[in-house]
Amino acid sequence: MPERQPPIELQGISLAELQAAIDMRRLPPVDRWNPTHCGDSRMRIARDGTWYHDGAPISRSAMVRLFSTILRREPDGSHVLVTPVEKLTVEVEATAFRAVEMQSEGTRRDRKIGLTLDSGDALILGADHPLRIAEDGAGGPSPRVLVRHGLEAELSRAIYYELAEIALAEGNDPPGVWSDGTFFTLMPGA
Repeated sequence: MPERQPPIELQGISLAELQAAIDMRRLPPVDRWNPTHCGDSRMRIARDGTWYHDGAPISRSAMVRLFSTILRREPDGSHVLVTPVEKLTVEVEATAFRAVEMQSEGTRRDRKIGLTLDSGDALILGADHPLRIAEDGAGGPSPRVLVRHGLEAELSRAIYYELAEIALAEGNDPPGVWSDGTFFTLMPGA
């Protein structure tokens, strides 16, 4: 099954156009598939977002995008690739995705923040895609956004700094940002 969905790009589009592009995406219904666990995929997603199979990086971005569409996180925190007939474990070192680009429109409560992911997907930060600051023993606080099916994207340092600049400029207390009608604190554990 070839990957037919090109990556969503933020450059030159409004957040309304971004939302339309997101709405047009058709992702497999992995939340409805519950096959028996078959084993290990021998895949690993490194902390930097690189996908590996049998220890070698997967160099074809279209292949990574395809695999990312059938990935989900199980209630026990493990990650699996799921099809209607099989379920295979995937090792994930930090998060399944990375948020790599940000676009903001509006101010304060009327602000919307769009993010693109290293998988070629995109989302609008809001109630369906909440931001949280996790404590990550490896590197301190880790800003993360819920993507889908329990999967998260870690925000790049540059995006986190952009959000911090917005929070400081707007004087929010506690420091945080609004997006799509929801307030998100930038403080760990808050």
